[in-house]
Amino acid sequence: MRRRRIPGGDQAAGKKPETGAAGGWVTVSSGALANLSTMLRWGAWLLLVLGVLLSTTAHLRLSAEAPRTAQPPAKATPASGEAVGPGGFAVLYVAAYLEAGRGTEAALARYFPNMRNITLEAKAGVQHAEQLAAVQVEHVSTGYWSVTVAGRVTATPSAEEERDEEQAKDKDEPDQAGALRYFQVPVRTAADADGYVATALPAEVGAPETGDGVELNYGSPVPGDDKDETAATVARFFSAYLAGAGELDRYLAPRTALRPVSPAPYTQADVAQLAELGGDYRRNLPASDGARRQLLVDLWAAAPDRQLRPLTYALTLTARDGRWEIAALNAAPSLATPKEK
Repeated sequence: MRRRRIPGGDQAAGKKPETGAAGGWVTVSSGALANLSTMLRWGAWLLLVLGVLLSTTAHLRLSAEAPRTAQPPAKATPASGEAVGPGGFAVLYVAAYLEAGRGTEAALARYFPNMRNITLEAKAGVQHAEQLAAVQVEHVSTGYWSVTVAGRVTATPSAEEERDEEQAKDKDEPDQAGALRYFQVPVRTAADADGYVATALPAEVGAPETGDGVELNYGSPVPGDDKDETAATVARFFSAYLAGAGELDRYLAPRTALRPVSPAPYTQADVAQLAELGGDYRRNLPASDGARRQLLVDLWAAAPDRQLRPLTYALTLTARDGRWEIAALNAAPSLATPKEK
């Protein structure tokens, strides 16, 4: 058989395809392919790690913020001490109790809820409370106190009572109107923890014990002396502070802010005696810059009616430029440290 010859077959069989741009193919070396593969692999790992970090950061931020937004706003707490609230409540309660009477029970129910079940027999408004104050607050248990309230109770007398009162005065009988009376009040925190309630009616009691005298941490006092520069400075300061005599600022240390009592309640202030903290008072002590003194000063202050009133102040003095200046009026005298037994 004769084979049929295909035109161009030899060329088609033996000719290699063209490479490069002319042939429509791009040739890449094996090294370049390896580098590209490595870059893609590291890029994928980088994206994975970055995603984990962003997710963790967002989770931690939400975890930290969630409790803060979920917490209810805190209630304001009084800065003046735990006993102030119950004491003030008890004073108001006793005032309402003393003036209450038949038909005014509702006025007490706001303080003592069980008052709704009690009927008063006395006439309302017959007596009035004056100068009421909480003189003792005893902590009974958590949220529960016993408050002793002192006050002067006066009555609104009828014509007959006024006549009897005049007769009693003629007989030199003691006047009971000026005597202090004491009432013990049980006070507890209200159920909603936003206020107080009384758990019973007030109980009239005897006066609480006055206690022993208080020992202060000052040495022996010495009389005021105009020849003592410190005493003279203190006297001039109080004359300006209490009597409006002269400028107050000239006696004050830098950055000490004090205003004179206005209107001036006294016409003159004299130093009766001085005592020094922790030791005996020393007259004419040199005013070395930066030195400090803590003094207890007793004054005689003359009122416009020429009556002398005793006053006591605790002072802090500092030295500057060879003179003593008033640095502070202390809130209270320093107490002596209890001695160990």
